[in-house]
Amino acid sequence: MDEFARAVEATLFASEIPLTVEQIAAYTGEGDVEIALGQLSAHYEGHGIELVERGGRWHFQTAPDLAHILRREREEPRRLSRAATETLAIIAYHEPVSRAEIEAIRGVQISKGTLDVLMEAGWVKTAGRREAPGRPLLYATTDDFLTHFGLGSRRDLPGIEDLKAAGLLDPLDESMFQLQLESEDEAD
Repeated sequence: MDEFARAVEATLFASEIPLTVEQIAAYTGEGDVEIALGQLSAHYEGHGIELVERGGRWHFQTAPDLAHILRREREEPRRLSRAATETLAIIAYHEPVSRAEIEAIRGVQISKGTLDVLMEAGWVKTAGRREAPGRPLLYATTDDFLTHFGLGSRRDLPGIEDLKAAGLLDPLDESMFQLQLESEDEAD
């Protein structure tokens, strides 16, 4: 493979979108792009990736007979429900916290599934039992939670001023958040 074909190969590999012959030429300069594409197409034939042309645009793709391998490995991101997001926030700001405490703060019961989703994601773990009647389980965040959200520690969680500045608190949420923080301060 000559240097020009290698330049075409590098251009296609680095591109996020399929490119036309003219677009490739704009990157690679002097040379016959169509001959280089033919060389590359022949070179990659039978490999795990192949060079293909669709609608006048060229790109690399996984060989169709290997696509099933990638589908099996791909994780589908899941969005958290509002209940799960609120529960995660309560656990993060109040940990260790029991289910009854979470429900008292939210004002509604939480389904076991909500905690299961957070535990399955690896963001919440059980953190022992409270020394109280019934010895309820306590929940806390994990190191994976900190890593996922880019936090060094729980101290890096945004405060009320940060949340206001980001527009994430409406007036009702803000007053409720402030009351929760004040009650925590009194308990300490």
